[in-house]
Amino acid sequence: MSSQAAMPDVAADALAGRVVLVTGAQGGLGAEAAKACARAGATVVLLGRKLPKLNRVYDAVKTLGPEPALYPVDLAGADPADYSQLAEKVASELGGLHGLLHCAAEFTGLAPLEATEPEAFVRSLHVNFTAPWLLTQACLPWLRKSGDSAVVFTTDDPARVGKAYWGAYGLAKQGVAALVRQLSAETDQTAVRVAGLEPGPMRTDLRARAYADEAQLRVPAPAAYAPACVHLLSPAGIDHRGRIWAPRVPA
Repeated sequence: MSSQAAMPDVAADALAGRVVLVTGAQGGLGAEAAKACARAGATVVLLGRKLPKLNRVYDAVKTLGPEPALYPVDLAGADPADYSQLAEKVASELGGLHGLLHCAAEFTGLAPLEATEPEAFVRSLHVNFTAPWLLTQACLPWLRKSGDSAVVFTTDDPARVGKAYWGAYGLAKQGVAALVRQLSAETDQTAVRVAGLEPGPMRTDLRARAYADEAQLRVPAPAAYAPACVHLLSPAGIDHRGRIWAPRVPA
């Protein structure tokens, strides 16, 4: 079950000295979360598959905090060995790994399951569920070594994506919510905190694919939820350990 609370105030140094890996860093929430993490003092590792967009985020992030790192990778094509190499390289070259924020998502639009091409179904399920877990699995040993760390999965409203036509994306996001609870229960005696973030409607390309006729200005920009990402990645996020948090933002 999701918990709700108002958006917290985030300290300027909430992530000082920490290394945070953000997947989907070229996207709406990923890019804004990366900027917010840099403002809070983190060294941000920008992971994504669209290099031109990643470069633009890199340029923005480097003006806000510590020098970021760029790591282009396609979650759909990477395998466990790639994730292990990624985690080791980040931790060894940047002095550790303290946070992992999953913002990458794959959604092409609403469609009946029966009409979904098998390849598209498998790709969406992998990018939205299997790949985040495999990357997390590879990062866990390094996160434990950091003494205090966090894994944050981005989820979606189960009452919405559990309905007809949300396809593999909807199924995957429901699985991610279960993964948060299970993994948190298995790591509750360790230094790794696991939580989920369920943002409300945002002006993103993903939402536009589902709500093509929606007036975009009716919903907040992704930046409205960036402070929640920082909060969950920081030690202050301990109160949300094992929970799916659906923060409220001002209308």
